[in-house]
Amino acid sequence: MSVLEVIGLRVVFPPDVRAVHEVDFAVDAGEVLGVVGESGSGKTALALAVMGLLPSGARVAGSVRLRGDELLGRSDAELSRIRGKDLAMVFQDPLSALTPVYPVGDQIAETIRIHAGATRAAARARAVELLDLVGIPGASRRARAYPHEFSGGMRQRVMIAMAIANDPVAILADEPTTALDVTIQAQVLDVLRVAKEATGAAIVLITHDLGVVAGFADRVMVMYAGRGVETGPVGEIYRRPRMPYTIGLLQSLPRINGPAMAPGTGVPVPRDEGGGPAFPTGRAVAAPSGDDPARCPFLPRCPVAIGACADGEPEPVLVGPAGHVAACVNTVATADPAEVFASAHAPDGASGRPSLSAPGDRAYPAPASARAPRHERPIVLEVEDLVRHHPLYRGTLFRRRAGTVHAVDGIGFDVREGETLALVGESGCGKTTALMEILRLARPQRGRVTVLGEDTAALRTARRKALRRDVQVVFQDPFASLDPRMRVADILAEPLTTHGLGTGGRVRELLDLVGLERGHAGRYPHGLSGGQRQRVGIARALALEPRLLLLDEPVASLDVSVQAGVMDLLEELRSRLGLAYLFVAHDLAIVRRIADRVAVMYLGRIVEIGSVDAVYGRPAHPYTRALLDAVPLPDPYLERRRRRVLLQGDPPDPADPPPGCRFRARCPRYGTLTDVESRQCDEHDPELHPANAHQDVDQRVACHHALVGARAER
Repeated sequence: MSVLEVIGLRVVFPPDVRAVHEVDFAVDAGEVLGVVGESGSGKTALALAVMGLLPSGARVAGSVRLRGDELLGRSDAELSRIRGKDLAMVFQDPLSALTPVYPVGDQIAETIRIHAGATRAAARARAVELLDLVGIPGASRRARAYPHEFSGGMRQRVMIAMAIANDPVAILADEPTTALDVTIQAQVLDVLRVAKEATGAAIVLITHDLGVVAGFADRVMVMYAGRGVETGPVGEIYRRPRMPYTIGLLQSLPRINGPAMAPGTGVPVPRDEGGGPAFPTGRAVAAPSGDDPARCPFLPRCPVAIGACADGEPEPVLVGPAGHVAACVNTVATADPAEVFASAHAPDGASGRPSLSAPGDRAYPAPASARAPRHERPIVLEVEDLVRHHPLYRGTLFRRRAGTVHAVDGIGFDVREGETLALVGESGCGKTTALMEILRLARPQRGRVTVLGEDTAALRTARRKALRRDVQVVFQDPFASLDPRMRVADILAEPLTTHGLGTGGRVRELLDLVGLERGHAGRYPHGLSGGQRQRVGIARALALEPRLLLLDEPVASLDVSVQAGVMDLLEELRSRLGLAYLFVAHDLAIVRRIADRVAVMYLGRIVEIGSVDAVYGRPAHPYTRALLDAVPLPDPYLERRRRRVLLQGDPPDPADPPPGCRFRARCPRYGTLTDVESRQCDEHDPELHPANAHQDVDQRVACHHALVGARAER
């Protein structure tokens, strides 16, 4: 008998929105079910319905059984005796899920005392054991710390410790790694594996990261518009997807190990003229429940739709071995996505590009253009020995200087015309600080910033304003960066007006340029999807025809399909307009797809820089190798057989950087060095030097004992 069984689950939110519709699944003890899909597909609503945590206005029907006992229809008091004991949940944001005014040890002990009846002393001792189990160093001391004193990865470990405190039979994890760096994500997934082994619990892992599911889950359910449209074993789904939506999701993923592959074939997916694979854009929109669904919800975006797709919502049918089912009347019998998307129609104004675009999320092909070798192109941005330190104060009434945060500590690079340089690294390494220092167009604390041949330290006010026309920025959160009180037309016209330029038909040109409809000009930001808002942000940045774009995590908050559309757009615009990009990101798979060169930052320093092919193919710094090893591959076969070394712990405090090599405390090679070699790391901070002059003179590394000639196996 399955531990957790869901049958015909339906969730309707007021006024009449169908969030979950006829979802069925079962999870056995020790099994991991991955639930994937775009935002709005009903994943979180499904988890909250199972936990009995939906708002009071929601209507729920169907069946949820835990070890054969029905949960739906029980009172909140009855469910409270089950939640935290037999059924546990790991929430997406641990900071908001933990109480800020109590130590984390007390919060873990509380659930043990409530459900197990343990004494205060026994519960505290058990809390320390659990913190140690999930890998928190100094568990007895850290149990007395408060949530704000932990990093994001550590807080997520605390949530997992709390979830397994009473040996539950089922655990629901809702996007437990979404906001984490790849290194911390890998650590958290390892902790979840330990938790599963320690408790034998069934796990439902909700995520939008198909790479995470490939390496962790046993079975996967793909959700779209509130329904499970394809379910089966992970290997079977990834190797032979049968639902067009699943195929589109899988091939839209950027990969660190080269171009996207057709599932199960080993053949690269054909790429469009702009360099990106074809993919479905738009989003999974919940349907009104008052109307009987008259068609497949994926019909407007499906490239292989037939007449029967409009006759009704398809029921799941068996399409493969081991319970592989798909809700589609025209399940695809081929494993080659190129055959699926070949029948798609290009949108108006496009030519020859397969697309599943919904209105307002269209992409346009970029014309091929010859590019001169890098050394022959002019330098657009040059940074030399850039430093940004922030004073650290303590006290409220009597403030006193207590130290210095070394946010950026002497970095240098250049960006050439038509080139994309990516700054990558964990949170807190100084990527965004470096970008903001460049954006100021002012004298830095130390070092030099040269933009289009002009030293920013020597700029006068009038010249600085003029130069801002050539340097624009696209921020991570498009909703926060757009004025909610202004229509799209006004947002796009504002920079033109500020610089004394006429708007004329420029707003319409910008909408066309980024693939938005003319009708979007009259909308407010809240009336647009996430991908559409990001396109508005890009259009605003292009309004003044800049030569350099600073991009701060421009696709981090988007679904994988929308993310792929925005990346295609950026590649197309760079080719068409000759733009240069400084691209800040923590997703190394995206960087592999969009960047020409990459600079890896650690604790305010650049530890490796070079061409993407060189750095990804022959990482010379142990930190670079660890970052690449931590990125999951969306291929179960490769992901579960790859050899890798994962980083442990968090980066040191930038207010107190260690002497010598700043990475040595986490370096997997440091413990294998001789006394003489390790003393060099202890006493001397390495400078950038050529990694391997015989293979790539442009690749430089700051490491005393670089991985010269080492090749990452990915």
